[in-house]
Amino acid sequence: MSRPRPRQAVSQRRPPIRLRALWLTGRPPRRLRAGCNPFIKKLDLELPRGSRCLLIGANGAGKSTLLQVLAGKYMVDMDKIRVIGRAPFHDIELTNSGQLSYLGTAWRKDGGTAGAKVALAADIPARQMIFGVPGVDPERRQRLVEMLDIDLEWKMNKVSDGQRRRVQICIGLLKPYEVLLLDEITVDMDVVGRMDLLDFFRQECDERGATIVYATHIFDGLENWITHVAYVARGELQKGGLAGEVFPAEQLGVHGRLYETVEKWIEEDNRIAPPELEDDAPRKVPEGMGRHMAYYR
Repeated sequence: MSRPRPRQAVSQRRPPIRLRALWLTGRPPRRLRAGCNPFIKKLDLELPRGSRCLLIGANGAGKSTLLQVLAGKYMVDMDKIRVIGRAPFHDIELTNSGQLSYLGTAWRKDGGTAGAKVALAADIPARQMIFGVPGVDPERRQRLVEMLDIDLEWKMNKVSDGQRRRVQICIGLLKPYEVLLLDEITVDMDVVGRMDLLDFFRQECDERGATIVYATHIFDGLENWITHVAYVARGELQKGGLAGEVFPAEQLGVHGRLYETVEKWIEEDNRIAPPELEDDAPRKVPEGMGRHMAYYR
């Protein structure tokens, strides 16, 4: 009688992230109501273990929405998306265990009602927040505190946005993850702190086989850091795959300038179809997928 294969062994053969013809609407494309345009459509994406994928696109292209879908913040049909072979919205253990970690630009707390978010700036010391996470390797925690240059006596209501961001990142990285989703997470960090963090992520991918998807508009230092790229426009994946196959070879060296190529892509897409939405513009909530779905996650 054969023994059941351990779960980890099966996981090693699966791509950490797999999307197949994902439509983020709440109804199949042929049944969309008038005026209910999908946020994400016609998106196929598969990333291997150990990859570092740069997610790029203009404001309103769908990057943040895609990352939130991958993070299980929205309910999506189980057969549309797999992260480590599991459906992230339906399998809450995926995020509770730390295997799937998401870090976004807004670090918020609920203010009494669903959807009422306020900045996390209470009179709480960084030590209490960082050491309050259970089941953490003390050596990993100490390494992150030192790398991010965190003063454990910082009070969240008396620090700068950049310092608060460092605490957020530290907490999000305390448990070893298999898939890490980053949405403009380094926007408040200085150059030295950002480069140290990118080096840490590279080591995580190379040594532990972690997979990272990083959405950003800051391309400095990424030329020889990324392994894959996904360029999104109007909710569709326009270009994707190995970085060496998507970008010209001269853009990936030490002296490369990724922003020049990305700038051309965005300008070309804007000529084809000018952007309809900006990041701060009101969006229609997809039918059956109100933001309250993520309230209790």
